[in-house]
Amino acid sequence: MTAPEGRGIATSTPPGTPFRILHVSTGNVCRSPITERLTRHALAARLDGDRAGGLLVESAGTWGHEGAAMEEHAATVLADYGADPTGFTGRELLDEHVIRADLVLTATRDHRAQVISMGHSAGLRTFTLKEFTRLVRAIDASSLPDAGSPGGVAERARALVQAAAALRGWLQAPSAEADEVYDPYGAPITYFRSVGEEICLALDPVVTALTGVRAPA
Repeated sequence: MTAPEGRGIATSTPPGTPFRILHVSTGNVCRSPITERLTRHALAARLDGDRAGGLLVESAGTWGHEGAAMEEHAATVLADYGADPTGFTGRELLDEHVIRADLVLTATRDHRAQVISMGHSAGLRTFTLKEFTRLVRAIDASSLPDAGSPGGVAERARALVQAAAALRGWLQAPSAEADEVYDPYGAPITYFRSVGEEICLALDPVVTALTGVRAPA
């Protein structure tokens, strides 16, 4: 199955406006910081500085520990992947975060429901991470705008979200658990590492679709 054509999709977003990705979990000290920093790391590996500036990545928590440091095991997981854990502080999810986000990726379906319940027409741009991965895999990448053109990365990302939203009703999860990334808070480092691997595997096709560039060998 392929998505509807991505080219020529009308948008009211001014040219040159960065595309904002918001990762959401509960406390914003474990899953969403890992996902945020792994996304940034993967984007930096695939895009040059100018094009990477077209995608902004941040995170927040539905019960976010405002100002809190990332969990130590989460920072260790990021270091395992060569990603930078420094300078992170937790945030509570606010309306303004949802309003300005072009794509919201949540750890679980409950988080997705909470984001959508905030309003702001968030339903068509809010997915669980694994749900978005599943949908992205079904989209014909050749139908998306070229990321190499001026402003192309942000334009491609917006088209990708619209195509994924159009496919959502057609590609259901194989099980209730398939779209969940479970909370490692309080667990040993081995569990954090398994969650980190789970997130990394889910992110790879998403970043490839966003940038049009596969992970370096």
